[in-house]
Amino acid sequence: MVTATYGQIFLYETLGTMMLLLFGCGVVATAILATSKGLGGGWLLINFGWGIGVYAGVYVAFPSGAHLNPAVTVSQLIMGNITPAQSLFYFMGEFLGAFLGAVLTWLAFKLQFDAEEDPGLKLAVFSTGPAVRSYAWNIVTEVIGTFVLIFLILISGGTPTQVGPLFVALLVIGIGNSLGGPTGYAINPARDLGPRIAHAVLPIKGKGGNDWGYSWVPVVAPIIGAVLATLLFKVIDAQSLIDAVKAAAKS
Repeated sequence: MVTATYGQIFLYETLGTMMLLLFGCGVVATAILATSKGLGGGWLLINFGWGIGVYAGVYVAFPSGAHLNPAVTVSQLIMGNITPAQSLFYFMGEFLGAFLGAVLTWLAFKLQFDAEEDPGLKLAVFSTGPAVRSYAWNIVTEVIGTFVLIFLILISGGTPTQVGPLFVALLVIGIGNSLGGPTGYAINPARDLGPRIAHAVLPIKGKGGNDWGYSWVPVVAPIIGAVLATLLFKVIDAQSLIDAVKAAAKS
């Protein structure tokens, strides 16, 4: 059970998620905005940047368990490791941190945003979008990606801090490389919605729409993936306990 206070949970999750999004949105801006020196860095650079963002964010938010992701928080709630009241402070910190990280990215790349003529690329710095729009299949992709993330965290240590920052960072890079192509792999409701709101409210020169029609997919699908992964883990964990009891009884 998490022993951090509500205030500590909110503070560290805000700061950790902010760091994650600053690295993540920042690497996308580096790779796709027209006047960036990193223009054309490609998919591997973007995935690596997100992985480093996770690595940094887990260290920053270590005192709270470093969820950095409402899908992780939902999983921990189902596992009974946090209370419903604690989960609210995790959620608030995660979404606020994601928003702030996106705002900082815009400040860092203000001149590049001003020079970029394509509004779609500006939105892509902040939020995900599918390569081929099909809500049903986009959901399937995000569910699978988040399932992999949550299940491996649970099977390997329970929380990002117990697993270790490097493992989680490499896991995110692996998911991006292997499963990220169809949707841009949000696998984190805060990662997508917080920056999308930032895009909507910031005075970004020449920006277009916010693609609210798709915005629910990277929120709902990761939660579904987290629930499925956690339920499967609980089944496996329960069976392992039963097998251990049977083995002890035989001996």
